[in-house]
Amino acid sequence: MAHVEMSPMAIAEKKSYLDLGLTEPEYERFAELIGHQPNDTEIGLASGMWSEHCAYKYSKPILRQFWTKNERVLMGPGEGAGVIDIGEGKAVVFKAESHNHPSAVEPYEGAATGVGGIIRDIFSIGAKPVAMLDSLAFGDLNQPHTQHLVDRIVAGIGGYGNAIGIPTVGGETNFDGSYTRNPLVNAMCVGIMDKDQIQKGKAAGVGNALIYVGAKTGRDGINGASFASSEFSDDEAADRSAVQVGDPFMEKLLMDACLEITQQHQQALVGIQDMGAAGLVSSSVEMAGKANSGMALDLDLIPQREANMTPFEIMLSESQERMLLCVRAGFEQEVLDVFAAYDLDAAVVGHVIEGHQYKLYHHGKLVCDVPVSSLTDDAPVYEQEAKQPERLANPAPDFDPIVTDPVATWKAMMAMPTIADKASLYRRYDAQVQTNTVVLPGSDAAVIRVRGTHRALAMTTDSKGRYLYLDPQVGAAMSVAEAARNLVASGAEPLGITDCLNFGDPTKPEAFYELAEAAKGIIQATKAFNAPVISGNVSLYNETNGHAIYPTPMIGMVGLIEDLGTITTAAFKHADDLIYLVGETHGDFNGSELQKLQTGGVSGRLFDFDLEAEQTNQAFVLNAIRQHLVTAAHDLSDGGLLVALAEMGFANGLGAKIKVTLPTSWGFSETQGRFLITVAPENQAAFEALNGSAKLIGHVQAAPQFDVTTVSHQFSVALSQLQTAFEEALPWYMNQKA
Repeated sequence: MAHVEMSPMAIAEKKSYLDLGLTEPEYERFAELIGHQPNDTEIGLASGMWSEHCAYKYSKPILRQFWTKNERVLMGPGEGAGVIDIGEGKAVVFKAESHNHPSAVEPYEGAATGVGGIIRDIFSIGAKPVAMLDSLAFGDLNQPHTQHLVDRIVAGIGGYGNAIGIPTVGGETNFDGSYTRNPLVNAMCVGIMDKDQIQKGKAAGVGNALIYVGAKTGRDGINGASFASSEFSDDEAADRSAVQVGDPFMEKLLMDACLEITQQHQQALVGIQDMGAAGLVSSSVEMAGKANSGMALDLDLIPQREANMTPFEIMLSESQERMLLCVRAGFEQEVLDVFAAYDLDAAVVGHVIEGHQYKLYHHGKLVCDVPVSSLTDDAPVYEQEAKQPERLANPAPDFDPIVTDPVATWKAMMAMPTIADKASLYRRYDAQVQTNTVVLPGSDAAVIRVRGTHRALAMTTDSKGRYLYLDPQVGAAMSVAEAARNLVASGAEPLGITDCLNFGDPTKPEAFYELAEAAKGIIQATKAFNAPVISGNVSLYNETNGHAIYPTPMIGMVGLIEDLGTITTAAFKHADDLIYLVGETHGDFNGSELQKLQTGGVSGRLFDFDLEAEQTNQAFVLNAIRQHLVTAAHDLSDGGLLVALAEMGFANGLGAKIKVTLPTSWGFSETQGRFLITVAPENQAAFEALNGSAKLIGHVQAAPQFDVTTVSHQFSVALSQLQTAFEEALPWYMNQKA
């Protein structure tokens, strides 16, 4: 529906800004900053730029505390993506973004455009995107609504990623009732570039041109940033007009053209930024703000696909596949010629001007005249009250599981939706396009080789909403630690993280407490693993009718493998290889998959986390891998020891015989900081001389079965029984009808 313009007086009297997400004090503050009653266009710009999605007005005090720099970081938060030096003149660029609200409303387009947006962030830095990962969270898989969301969101991710030619190599899919009305769709993209070609999103130099390129602007996605900064209610009509529509083939042309300019026409380019949340206003204002410049745009020059669009609509449209470039005066035609060769719409739409004003012209009239800072640095920042939720102040009693039939429990655990095989989902993604993928989905981390070197990058996403629900700080630290464990098990040293902070309504003290405490855990763990936060985003208001999701920070982590010969996977390789358990096991069940299996939910005080032991065990395993002493490695996480053991056997049909001095139920404990690794018999002495906390518990066997002895049971199960439960669970759920 077309936007109807209102006069400044009508806006003030009818308080229409409230419908755009601005409060009355915010309206008054903005009017004071700009020195007059805001008109229709100006109040629209403020609604987008002052939203939580763009201004981080509730989360900024927390984000400022993150550790963001070490000796490898070339560019941290504040640009389209972060950049880390990986040696040999190369850099890795990566970032994750959430597209939760759009995906809840229009799952296919919401997920697809989430992929498109994060890809643009990567190539705006000058990097070629080489891999996609996705972290997904859904509700109860027994419900038809959840099945529909899973099917369409996975289709949207695959449809866009496959068409543009970027492999989707990894990620995770979690299931829990808290995500029923608010699914999480967090997309991560990784790129590689020469480290001396980094681009920034800035518009500097009076007289330099602003060039718009890409899809024509339409009315799709208008005010999407404000839409993503509010919670849902069932009795409101879903705002599908706030969801954009993507075109991956247009994006492929845009990506190739922009990379040609950043690599071959650097002398022409001052800055480049994608048009994401809040569309043209966000990209242009941020570019001016970063350069402390003024800017003037002529909206009549913006390529438009719909008639009679108002300035409000043009500026706040979130039509996809669009970029904004700042080009040196005199080089405009050179850049336009490149875009013409790719058959892309491109036009000079404005210039950098003297002073610090942001001016927009439409049909020859000045329709916006505000200080750049009124939309950027002067956006409000709130110090919120934090209050510990009652469930944390007075936790339920500890869960003490009883396992009388270990084989039945083991099979049931393998079929838990969060644990079960996700191949039926990720088979819909092309993981091998570009032919750089060394380790495919299904192992601890995906691995991509760095062409022209002997190096590789490992990458993973991890989130532990169940743990954070019981302890936000410790659970967040565990999420970072698990990501690092996944990389180490693949032979990689962690480099840095990107995060998506998925939380509830920050104006509620309990939700803000969860966010603030989670940040403390992330800071503690990133410092411990020397993996700074180099990029990310915040997605708040993940609530429906007042019911919030579990606090769920998604940790995307990238690690460096310096020698391709040390890439390690989780699969058993040879019969008679020795199996070692690294790390101590305790009875840690609160928040576990076993607790969820036996009680239907999670409760109690989250179990203890020994960060120092985690660091020690990771260093030990990485050292052993680098000395070529390890044939397989797998981190222990959801479902614990027995789940990990089964997963290691599936790929090559190899079984195992183990004996542990633990109660049977502890085979499903989720104590952190543990690995299962295998070592060839001839390397036993060299491995044990490393003096790590590794206990020999058994060996790989050619027979496709698992023979297990605990302090309370001795039992055997065919590999095929566990594998059937593991592989058939998700397809079975997806085919259920209510």
